[in-house]
Amino acid sequence: MPKKTVAKKGTFGAGLIEGMKLVAAHNRGEVDLEQVWPKPVDVKAIRKGVKMSQAEFSRAYGISKRALQEWEQGGRQPDSAARAYLTVIAKEPAVVRRALERGDDSLLIW
Repeated sequence: MPKKTVAKKGTFGAGLIEGMKLVAAHNRGEVDLEQVWPKPVDVKAIRKGVKMSQAEFSRAYGISKRALQEWEQGGRQPDSAARAYLTVIAKEPAVVRRALERGDDSLLIW
């Protein structure tokens, strides 16, 4: 006969109830809830931070010019992989360019 799993009182259930109370209060306009993820990324600010035109940025970092335009105009947001890539570009643009300039052979792991 399988053993019954006993859930700890006051942990998951209490958290779930508290969360639902917050949602209900938000729906009534009583509280504002902070958006945790994904926060919008300012692609245009990143591009301007590296002082490049859309065409230059697109070529240098291998990003579709059309996707770049849509991100900058707010038509859509980058997916999580593109968001991570843009974050690295924003912090270390020269490192990313150097890595990309080395070609595919330097990126292979044997």
